[in-house]
Amino acid sequence: MDFRELAAARFSVRKFKDKPVEKDKVDIILEAARIAPTASNRQPQRILVINEAKGLAKVDVCTSYRFAAPLVFLVCYDRSECWVRSFDGADSGEVDASIVTTQMMLQAADLALGTTWVMYFDPARTREEFSLPANIIPMAFLPTGYPADDAEPASYHRLRHPLGRLLL
Repeated sequence: MDFRELAAARFSVRKFKDKPVEKDKVDIILEAARIAPTASNRQPQRILVINEAKGLAKVDVCTSYRFAAPLVFLVCYDRSECWVRSFDGADSGEVDASIVTTQMMLQAADLALGTTWVMYFDPARTREEFSLPANIIPMAFLPTGYPADDAEPASYHRLRHPLGRLLL
């Protein structure tokens, strides 16, 4: 499958098989995160791999959107490692972590794994549950696993604006 086909076929999986993700696949996804482009190549991304019952229970305290995935990546960024724009002091953390998360999702899809990007979580509770220091900012939970046989995209998934609406 070429990139365009992969990107078009990928959808947010909200129903997973009760099957663990193999370590070699986890490592491939983490490598995709490691090589993702970041502002000025500062690489502020920090990722927690959560695949044991105790950690998954903590995820469930932070968000109701784990969808029983056997593996969850918590994608964060280190505020002290971000590139900062001199004009207004904006840092690259959210953008960098978003690029990393997107690259992880596409790599997972290439490995026949499903993901869904979860931004609906309590940041303070997440910081507390996972003992994150102040400079580590949680940005997304990424539930990951083998899609259930009846997993389907949301009804509105394939609705896309025409290209002309994208352009300014």
